[in-house]
Amino acid sequence: MTWNTDIILFILAITAALLALGVKDLVTSVVTLTVFSFIMALLYAGLGAVDVAFNEAVIGAGISGVFLVFTIFRTTRRSQD
Repeated sequence: MTWNTDIILFILAITAALLALGVKDLVTSVVTLTVFSFIMALLYAGLGAVDVAFNEAVIGAGISGVFLVFTIFRTTRRSQD
């Protein structure tokens, strides 16, 4: 990848991370963290670390996102807003 693509992906990754921290909805936060993991997988692949990119895509973006969404829907609130 060119350095222009790397810079754009870095900016998108930082934006996704900050957005995940700033939102109030937990499902939206999980989705943005999954997007962050996928962007990082693209960056790893661009750097030539294909095995790390594959693991990041499968574990970071795939399995973790599914587990977190499943956990959110299985829990209940203790207090009323």
